[in-house]
Amino acid sequence: MWEKHIEVKGYNLGRGSRERQGFTLVELLLAIGIISVLMAMLLPALEKARRQARMVLCKKNQREIVNAVTMYADDNDGQYPESVATVGFGAHWNWSDPRKLTGNRTRAPGMYRAMSEYLRSYIPDADTFFCTNAPTKYKYLQQSWDAGDEWDNPETSFPFDPVGGTYCFYWNYIGFLGGHRGIFKGPQRAAGGPKESTVLVTDYFGYDCWQSPNAYGSCEEFNGASAVAETWLLSSYWYSLKSAGVNLNTIEVLLHAGYTDGHVGSFKSSEVVPMRISITSDGSRPYPDGVGPGIFYLPTSGLK
Repeated sequence: MWEKHIEVKGYNLGRGSRERQGFTLVELLLAIGIISVLMAMLLPALEKARRQARMVLCKKNQREIVNAVTMYADDNDGQYPESVATVGFGAHWNWSDPRKLTGNRTRAPGMYRAMSEYLRSYIPDADTFFCTNAPTKYKYLQQSWDAGDEWDNPETSFPFDPVGGTYCFYWNYIGFLGGHRGIFKGPQRAAGGPKESTVLVTDYFGYDCWQSPNAYGSCEEFNGASAVAETWLLSSYWYSLKSAGVNLNTIEVLLHAGYTDGHVGSFKSSEVVPMRISITSDGSRPYPDGVGPGIFYLPTSGLK
């Protein structure tokens, strides 16, 4: 009977060979199977290692942001930059999404709508404002950073488009906390002030954003999350619907925040306080539920 001989790198693997010069077909298939099992075991560990490496870079980014606003304060009589997360002008304005890198328009003469107008000389590379564990980087991140107040997205017909990033920026920001906490006041001066938070920047972690209603969202990937596609005004992030059984106690994610004392710390999803965006400039009245950018979670350790 005709018998097929198998050769691997010059070795004859047929049964007719008088000398054992290589692997049999069964041994070869067994080796391939073992390698496949080992790869299946190693790949999750490798992905975890990559995610941790990106997390280290994310903390480095936040530390650079903290250093930049601190240097800005040193150069401006101890005052942190103005927040660009506002909507409106003059006496008629309210607060907006704290992820804003570029706002809709300037709030008052002498102010800017783009964060880069305050910080570009301290941070020229816009990648510093990108959470490396987010699904994708905003397409025009560097272009919008370089353009500053003159930014105009070439894909829209609207003039002077806003840009939202993957971090939340809380210097000179006011939000609604409710209950005994009342109003959230972000740090205004490097020296601090009465009832001012010590949080300058955090990973985005929130709930019920207009891009993902009734869902938890974060720039850091968490268990069971899917990616929300970026839009012309807001970066991509991870989300999971509340109806899937997700809540603050079941989300497995390690988040980061930068503080006025210069350090960057970590916090869990269960170690937060919800903040709502205020439709009044004094922070006393929040947007109704289901409207606007939703809830933003602040690390409890940064509140007074």
